[in-house]
Amino acid sequence: MRDLLNAKRKEMLQFVEQLVNIDSGSYTKKGIDEIGLILKAKFEGLDFIVDVVKQKEYGNQLVIQHREAVQPHILVVAHMDTVFPEGTVLKRPFKVKGNRAFGPGVADMKASLVEIFYAILCLKQTGQTGYKHVQIILNSDEEIGSPSSSSLIAEKAARKKYALVLEPARMDGSLVTARRGCGQFKIDIIGVAAHSGIEPEKGRSAIEELAHKIIAFHQLNDRKKGISVNVGMIEGGSAVNTIASHAAGFVDVRITEKRQEDFILKQMKKICAKSNIPGTKTTLTGKMDRSPMEKTEKTTMLLETIREAGKEIGINITDTATGGGSDASFTADLGIPTVDGLGPIGGNAHSEEEYLEIPSLTERTLLLATVIQKLSKMNEKPNSD
Repeated sequence: MRDLLNAKRKEMLQFVEQLVNIDSGSYTKKGIDEIGLILKAKFEGLDFIVDVVKQKEYGNQLVIQHREAVQPHILVVAHMDTVFPEGTVLKRPFKVKGNRAFGPGVADMKASLVEIFYAILCLKQTGQTGYKHVQIILNSDEEIGSPSSSSLIAEKAARKKYALVLEPARMDGSLVTARRGCGQFKIDIIGVAAHSGIEPEKGRSAIEELAHKIIAFHQLNDRKKGISVNVGMIEGGSAVNTIASHAAGFVDVRITEKRQEDFILKQMKKICAKSNIPGTKTTLTGKMDRSPMEKTEKTTMLLETIREAGKEIGINITDTATGGGSDASFTADLGIPTVDGLGPIGGNAHSEEEYLEIPSLTERTLLLATVIQKLSKMNEKPNSD
């Protein structure tokens, strides 16, 4: 498998370039669907069935498995969308500098899409059978919380034994075995407008009330417990000489353990139920989009299998926890052993300096193929006498 992938190194990088040079931000449906059609044709060329789950607002989702697959027990998840708006590719298309490739979404996660295809191709062309035990979901809206694909992932994951998620590996090559849960909320405050010079006593400042709420929300932060609450954006008021009749704050919440969700929601509701400025009214909306991905005993066992695969091909596998969210949270929440960060190594995701470590493209493809083959053998029943 190593020889085959090394022979296809240039071809793989050219495929990354092709995908990177298509704008596919979460709201750029045309670009995502174009990428989906390219991947659909590629997998169909390997005798895979590609089910296109059409979407009106977001890009279409793809569900992929081999024609001979019967109840595949390995789920592989990756996303086709990026965080970059339409037109980004024209400003900074794919480029190579030394051992690194640059471009919008090059690591998060255009390279991972290439990795999945070539891992399957590698298994098939070397006479392995692991590809028959895999179902692949390529979704289109991960970067905005997977609003249209989370239910699809949960549905397909329900009967799986393992979930492999292809977010990029950390900069040091580590895989991800724990992620914090995340949610987005909005604080809406209604006050009473009044001229701030002529009759300020008649006003009830929504901005002043929001200031109290922001301080109270930030006091919920607890680094030791892994709870983060951040009011990252605010808006309000209509004129500098008018007491604000409306204000709003936008809140990002991160938790480390699932049991923390009820606690943090109760505390936020309690804060919003009380008015520090009489005559103002506060409404809290939003939800936790993803539960935490906690490192369980089953996850540790899956990680050990991946470590064994890494050892076989000369890669030392390490793991870590991260504060960012991903689709791994959906599979982990169902109790399915899940390991994330199985994509190629990259860094500076979501920025103009995002990069891919080119040598890791073939290396991590070989790792994925080896892991799939090992997990497929673990599911085979021994022959009875």
